[in-house]
Amino acid sequence: MPKVLISDKLSPAAADIFRDRGVDVDVKPGLAPDELAAIIGDYDGLAIRSATKVTADILAKATNLKVVGRAGIGVDNVDIPAATASGVVVMNTPFGNAITTAEHAITMMLSLARQIPAANDSTQAGKWEKSRFMGTEITGKTLGVIGCGNIGAIVADRAQGLKMKVVAFDPFLTPEHARRIGVEKVELDELLPVADFITLHTPLTDQTRNILSADALNRTKKGVRIVNCARGGLVDELALRAAMESGHVAGAALDVFEVEPARDNPLFGMENFVATPHLGASTTEAQEKVALQIAEQMADYLVKGAVTNALNMASVSAEEAPILGPYMGLGRKLGAFLGQVDSSGLSSISIEFDGKAAGLNPDPVVASTVAGLLGPVMDSVNMVNAAAIAASNGIAVSTVRHDRRCDYETLLRVTAIYDGGTRTIAGTLVGGDKARIVEVQDIAIEADFPERLLYLRNYDKPGFIGDLGSLCGRHGINIATFHLGRKEAGGEAIALVEIDQEMDASTMGELRKLDQVVRADLLQFG
Repeated sequence: MPKVLISDKLSPAAADIFRDRGVDVDVKPGLAPDELAAIIGDYDGLAIRSATKVTADILAKATNLKVVGRAGIGVDNVDIPAATASGVVVMNTPFGNAITTAEHAITMMLSLARQIPAANDSTQAGKWEKSRFMGTEITGKTLGVIGCGNIGAIVADRAQGLKMKVVAFDPFLTPEHARRIGVEKVELDELLPVADFITLHTPLTDQTRNILSADALNRTKKGVRIVNCARGGLVDELALRAAMESGHVAGAALDVFEVEPARDNPLFGMENFVATPHLGASTTEAQEKVALQIAEQMADYLVKGAVTNALNMASVSAEEAPILGPYMGLGRKLGAFLGQVDSSGLSSISIEFDGKAAGLNPDPVVASTVAGLLGPVMDSVNMVNAAAIAASNGIAVSTVRHDRRCDYETLLRVTAIYDGGTRTIAGTLVGGDKARIVEVQDIAIEADFPERLLYLRNYDKPGFIGDLGSLCGRHGINIATFHLGRKEAGGEAIALVEIDQEMDASTMGELRKLDQVVRADLLQFG
């Protein structure tokens, strides 16, 4: 039974979901890093929020870990490259708190426009400074949205309901989607000088860090107001303070900070500055929702192999898993065949999808195939890290989908290019889920993937089968199945021979010395 550790405070219903789905669970919030490191090796899954730091050191001790699930969208506390290298899936719940975060951004914008926090403090102090707090309307104003993904789109929708015009900068926003959600797609240089309010809803990356830099702030419209409920580090805080001191920026509202917890910050105490302690996702509804979602996602992965909202591998829905599973198994075995035959100087891998396979979601099949091919020569390769390992070794991976009639109902063909040439193999599914070889090196030949398979390339001459049978007989090796294929009479042929006993190195050496044998490999398919 898979076992999961919940190391942060989650809704108790999350533990119930794990148990109901056949996953053992321990709930131990508040563990120190050394305490977590001491026990993490016992678990297949780790469910967290923002308190637990999943570092490379923790992952090194997580010898059985298969998945880290973050209840929420931000994964700053997870070393994703280290997790990928360790073959650990990292998943989050990007949509569970989207509405809550979007509502917080709108609330911050309205509070900023009418100086509500300062007015509240003043009024409760008995000052009644009615003339001091002159606000601004938002109706008819232009809202600039930087990052128009799920949360940004919800903010845009709410802003339009408040009769604001919305312009959006997002490199991934298509013109068609912009039209659907009613925003004007612009470049950042176009957004900065026209926006009366700017709200940020983008992840923190090397490209977005300090996206509102001193230079960017200088190019904004005078009197602009800035809202950030996304990630600390998107706004240069010192530059923002300077722009507010000069009067160029009329105010700012931040829920996130470059350093958190924000005990001391250059913006604290500024006139017309609103701060909240990273409350974007802090509603009862959102916390319940993300806890339940991450439990469902992790349980589906550990029990069914379904991958949802993964950040470091292709997703496979629970509905897709029964369909894709056999294809992933076929791809892994085809890759393992080639990987055991040759591995030196591998430069590229191509996976072709033919027949019914052409309509599949290809990414999980590709990941499984590459993992199968690299596995015989590289340690700890799996679907999660196969693509990264291939890329780090300069191995190009490509896919081809064929829209044509196929000799088989469905077909995968894997081609690997090495220093010594090209190797190719094709396979199909028999009965819907049984992997079967149908072609090797462009030679039609059918065979299963047994535990032990002799792959022989030989000259098509009389005496080969007799010599092979005699050798196996002398060493007590039983031949279970025997498959032959050739391109032309008298030329080079291929034999795929299933054997019941192990063939040691000495016997393999004798086999390779037979007159008709060009090469011989013993392949293992567990």
